[in-house]
Amino acid sequence: MKKILALLVLAFAVVGYAQQGNIKPKFQAFSGALLKLKDAEKGFQKFSLKVDVAPWSFQAIGEVRVPNGDSEALREALFEGDLYAVLAYIDNSPVEINGDVYQVGLFDVMIYFDDEPTTVRNVKFKLLPPVDDDWSKSGLQDALSSGSLLGKIWDGKYEREITKASADPMDKGKLKAMKRKKQEAAEEAAAMSVSEKKKKRMKDMAEEDQPKKKKKKKKASRDEDECDDPSFTPKERKRCLMMKKR
Repeated sequence: MKKILALLVLAFAVVGYAQQGNIKPKFQAFSGALLKLKDAEKGFQKFSLKVDVAPWSFQAIGEVRVPNGDSEALREALFEGDLYAVLAYIDNSPVEINGDVYQVGLFDVMIYFDDEPTTVRNVKFKLLPPVDDDWSKSGLQDALSSGSLLGKIWDGKYEREITKASADPMDKGKLKAMKRKKQEAAEEAAAMSVSEKKKKRMKDMAEEDQPKKKKKKKKASRDEDECDDPSFTPKERKRCLMMKKR
């Protein structure tokens, strides 16, 4: 009995910790053009959101309720730009891979229709490469657990933060630009690496040749000293130098 009471106290303490604002969610909006919708079944449509550009590399799937029973309403809103998704995440477990930082603390997604939250259920996340390792997955699981303690986050509690995120959603154009920028940076780094290697190789070759030149110069100087006898006539000195060069 005491153990059960202790566990209950611990659970309430954790919930209180989350609800008091010590765990603060962040939000990122994504354009409806990144969403894929399937045909409606029993009042719900399955959706998929896939993003694979740092700081994101995930796929979210779930089901969204058809508004007003109109099975085509969401598709029409998607084409008209009135549909978008908002991702909720906890920024306490980012993962750095090859210089890029990825957010893996994802815990919920909401689909907005005409700037109003819909009803979403059965949301699941899958981390994509390069953050599909066990360490990243553990960060995702921690976020899912922590996020569940926050209660209802789409009922207006974080309206200001969500509105700010929704004002500048990530779309295909921005993702392509981010990919292009990353690729250009990688190519520039590779070119610099090749250039640095070439400079180092040239420097090493120059250092290898330098002692030989010094040695040769020293030998020539010694030869000149031997032939620089004051008693030699110019003709004898010239002959001496010629003999040394043979």
